[in-house]
Amino acid sequence: MIKKAPGTEPPHAGFIPVFQRQFLHPRYWGIWLGVCFIAALTYLPARVLGPILTAVGYLAGKFIRGARRRARVNLSYCLPELSAKQREQLIDKMSVTALQSGMLMAQLCFRSPRHVLHRIRWHGKPILDELLQQGNSVILLVPHGWAIDLPAMLLAEQGRPVAGMFHHQRNPVIDYLWNRGRLRFGGRLHARERGIKFFIHSVRQGYLGYYLPDEDYGAEHSEFADFFATYKATLPVIGRLMKVCRATVLPLFPVYDNRQRRLDIFIRPPLEDLSDSDDAHIACRMNEEVESLVRPNPEQYAWTLRLLKTRRPGDVQPYHTL
Repeated sequence: MIKKAPGTEPPHAGFIPVFQRQFLHPRYWGIWLGVCFIAALTYLPARVLGPILTAVGYLAGKFIRGARRRARVNLSYCLPELSAKQREQLIDKMSVTALQSGMLMAQLCFRSPRHVLHRIRWHGKPILDELLQQGNSVILLVPHGWAIDLPAMLLAEQGRPVAGMFHHQRNPVIDYLWNRGRLRFGGRLHARERGIKFFIHSVRQGYLGYYLPDEDYGAEHSEFADFFATYKATLPVIGRLMKVCRATVLPLFPVYDNRQRRLDIFIRPPLEDLSDSDDAHIACRMNEEVESLVRPNPEQYAWTLRLLKTRRPGDVQPYHTL
């Protein structure tokens, strides 16, 4: 359980990571050494570091058995057209992508942005720029890609701070370091256990909303909607957020190009057919957008998540055999 220092999370200002003396306890020294090692690696040129990360990511993906099994299950349900061999190859690419994306985030955290910005390519950004110039509130619909934190940090670095919701990490030092990195250039993080009202307040204040549409929160408030070749429990809250925040919803997805050593960030046109739709249609449209963003580059998606944990009554539970 994370212990929060008094006053570290004002109601509207979001969670503020605060260093605590307990973080220097010997049981956390391994984490600090690892952070120092990662910080040192960020000073290697991309052309040198890239091949090393590719090899390490490939090997690591073979040994993280639980995550690999979940990815196999998700892919067998979502992309059944792939052979078993193709799914294994995709998981290998996903493991490499995860490590490459994580290192790019580390470089953005530990070094000057000028060392990273030349490796960023935006696609569709004029759509966002025009909406902001017109004074519109915007919520970005961002599936769980491995580079999910990078667009938010890059937008904040440009003076366009983002407000998002997050789960605390179990380890308090990792929680502190991860969220300090996310907030390096500004923005707000609202803990999910505090509800959604503070997120709404931030969007109304002019922050870009950062909403993750593919988390499974159970059947009670969700709709079962098509998701790739299967279905998933989908929370259709984005329709209500649009109305309450008077916001436009833009789908966004980051793609790390391992060959070019760069990050491509894709923004799609706004979802304009949700304002008067029912929950079932909203859930379907959200999942359609996730598929449109992910399918061209499936290795960029976090297939290791328990995306399909909530099933219709009587259906097989996919992860029970893991």
